[in-house]
Amino acid sequence: MITQSFSPHSPAKIQPRPAERPLSCTACILTFSHVIEAYVLAHYPHRAFARLEQSSGPLWIYEIQYQGHRLAFCKTTIGAPAAVGLLEEAAMQISARRFVVFGGAGCLNREIAHGKVMVPAWAWRDEGTSYHYAPAADKINIKNARAVADYMENQGIPYVMGGTWTTDAFYRETESAFQARKAAGCISVEMECAALQAACDFRGYELYYFLTSGDLLDAPQWDLRAEENSLAGTQHDTTHFEIAAELACWAGQEREMI
Repeated sequence: MITQSFSPHSPAKIQPRPAERPLSCTACILTFSHVIEAYVLAHYPHRAFARLEQSSGPLWIYEIQYQGHRLAFCKTTIGAPAAVGLLEEAAMQISARRFVVFGGAGCLNREIAHGKVMVPAWAWRDEGTSYHYAPAADKINIKNARAVADYMENQGIPYVMGGTWTTDAFYRETESAFQARKAAGCISVEMECAALQAACDFRGYELYYFLTSGDLLDAPQWDLRAEENSLAGTQHDTTHFEIAAELACWAGQEREMI
């Protein structure tokens, strides 16, 4: 069974190989949005640092200059296996061990305001990847959730904390599963959080994660909730890159003070 897949003392057949000259940076920011990728490349000084070969096409790690900080930036792809694989490969190319990840999520609670930032405190493991990086359990704690929430509060950014439901199969988010996850305290549903946290724990990386409420599941019918041609409050909201970049710089300074 997949829940018995974790074998920490057995060496992997494919091992990460760090680059000879990794990019020296404060942190790496991962987005899932092609809109945000285009926005960042159009508005910030950057250079292409590393090309990651994928069968569906290459992905690039960029060096971004942001308010005196050097950040790595990359667009990843959706789904736990792809996102964790990209994180593993990105980590080989950079010196930093901090990853700031942000993306969209379905909302499981109609009382949460549209567009409010959601900070996952824990993730329900309804996917497969995390079971190769961490012992079997229903949930995994998001270690730096309190730090992310403190940052949002200090900056006056509206947010809510709660659990997130990480699933591999968005077309199988059934009514019974939705009710069970909501009753357990999940406020969002997405596809990567549990796996990324498990991978970061296994490798000794620091993960800082926040989500944007997009579609609404807590309704008689699925509600996209986005106005036509509007990006505000969606996973393509370009202002969220600035939140991520500021969080990356802040997290770097906080860690250096410890």
